[in-house]
Amino acid sequence: MATILGIESSCDETSASICIDGKIRSNIIANQTVHEKFGGVIPELASRAHQQNIIPTVDAAIQEAKIHKNEIDAIAFTRGPGLLGSLLVGTSFAKAFALAQHIPLIEVNHMQAHILAHFIDDPKPSFPFLCLTVSGGHTQIVQVNDFFDMELIGQTIDDAAGEAFDKTAKILNLPYPGGPLIDKYAKTGNSEKFTFPEPQIKGLDFSFSGLKTSILYFVQQRLSKNPLFIEENIHDLCASVQSRIVSILLKKLKLAANETKIKNIAIAGGVSANSGLRNTLLEIAASENWKVFIPKFEYCTDNAAMISIAGYYKYLQGDFVTQDIAPLARWGIAKN
Repeated sequence: MATILGIESSCDETSASICIDGKIRSNIIANQTVHEKFGGVIPELASRAHQQNIIPTVDAAIQEAKIHKNEIDAIAFTRGPGLLGSLLVGTSFAKAFALAQHIPLIEVNHMQAHILAHFIDDPKPSFPFLCLTVSGGHTQIVQVNDFFDMELIGQTIDDAAGEAFDKTAKILNLPYPGGPLIDKYAKTGNSEKFTFPEPQIKGLDFSFSGLKTSILYFVQQRLSKNPLFIEENIHDLCASVQSRIVSILLKKLKLAANETKIKNIAIAGGVSANSGLRNTLLEIAASENWKVFIPKFEYCTDNAAMISIAGYYKYLQGDFVTQDIAPLARWGIAKN
């Protein structure tokens, strides 16, 4: 029997989770509202909020799991990638807790953890499978051969898809975080009302910087003629932008599936909570005979459940680290 405490602090959510024998018993997330008025995450404010939140968040996770801290066998923590100040808080707490409790430390790669979130609930994907991992900072296609045997076969060469959503929301004067609002408004909009260009990038890599620029210029041009353009067309604008981002993502995913001959397809990361992406993926899956795996919404955004489940599988392998471990702001999955 293995009881793992997971800690996630890579950006602006402080989260703690208890995993017992591969089953999630608690998953507590403390969000930070301090960033809303700035329209984005302020790293210094994020790290300060983590310091305030981490002890009560861990305590709440232990209480909800109905265990005592002395029953914890190991502590898993996000080593990276992420904001260095935020990672330092989680890493420092994990090291101190492990030292005080005389239990091993387990480092977890944040992006691998997003993928391993698929092993929290049934149905679980069988190996190998392809995972489209999409968040505010990353857009990747990963071939997953085993729990920790992952090959990066495609990635963004500039901006991430999540950033394209958030920057578009800012252009449309939507409050932060704007990605979920674009999804909300898109549901009642006409996705064919406005057309935005598709980047011509060879292979399995992505690009979203040009799309962001084209959206900005398009909106500025229309506003110069009609100051109420955004207000009058917000639903159609959101639907059109979302449709283009989703089509870019899934075109590359389809190409990857054809090249690798892999039919088990998964999505992960914050943007995988987007209903447009989920629905379109299921439509393509029906025609391509894919078996699709999509985590619950609570396991798509940053959370400690994915850290504790990754820690559980590392615990089974005896994959521990020493107290001299330091966070890594940049820590990628190996490129194929």
